[in-house]
Amino acid sequence: MRVVFGGRQPEPLRGAVALGRPRPPGVLRVRGGGHPVTASPARPRAQSNVVGVALLLAITVVALGTLTAAIGGIVSSNAAGANADRVATDLDDALRPVEATGPDSDRVSFSQGELSVVEREVRVLDSSGVVETVQVDALVYEDGDHQVVFEAGAVVHRAGDGARMRSEPPITASRGAGGVLVVGAPVLGADRVSFTANQPTSLVLSTDVSHDRTDLGNGTYRVAVETTTPGPWDRYFQRQGANVTTQDFDGDGVESVVASYPGERTAYLVVHDMDLTIRQEAAGGGTDA
Repeated sequence: MRVVFGGRQPEPLRGAVALGRPRPPGVLRVRGGGHPVTASPARPRAQSNVVGVALLLAITVVALGTLTAAIGGIVSSNAAGANADRVATDLDDALRPVEATGPDSDRVSFSQGELSVVEREVRVLDSSGVVETVQVDALVYEDGDHQVVFEAGAVVHRAGDGARMRSEPPITASRGAGGVLVVGAPVLGADRVSFTANQPTSLVLSTDVSHDRTDLGNGTYRVAVETTTPGPWDRYFQRQGANVTTQDFDGDGVESVVASYPGERTAYLVVHDMDLTIRQEAAGGGTDA
């Protein structure tokens, strides 16, 4: 028996998907009318994930490369600093021209860098001009931004833009007007040689020191030291009470630090001739000829 309400059959809901019927893949159920909507495959999202992972890997690789380069730079800088410290200590121990007399020898060691002899001069001036010019020369070690210089009896270590005097020169003066000025001038007396190393290397420094003193008499004096590391020399002379300026005497581009001592005083020039020879130590402990 069929029951009829109001004389009309109920119509099926339009747009509704019948319950129990299987839906094709990618078809969404729609309520309230309209046509079934087909869902697109999730390819754009998958592609975005792949691109994101690739970008992250690229950033990681770049960051690791930068970190590796930074660490390499730090290691190289530390090695250069250690070499420079060792060379400064060795030069200070091996070259003592004021204390020594006669023959002696010692070693300087480093694993990389260059050690060379360069031309340098010390001048003594009075009110009339240059009284004495002494070609003292300098022993220069360089590795990266580190430099160690033995010059006029002083050992100076430069690291980057800063430099300090590890050993002071034998230049002394009474403070204030009057008194005495003693200008010690250690002369290397070595050939213009250069040694470059990229592995552990030892050089034998042989000296035969003699001394000669000259009385310059009474007057107003200045002392000029030709150097590429003027800062430590400037500070040294100022501690002695001298007024400090700079001047290029011979036009070679290397300026001299000039210390002017106040008042009249008696000056002495003491030349310490070192007669230095430098030889590379051969394997087995001997020296190359």
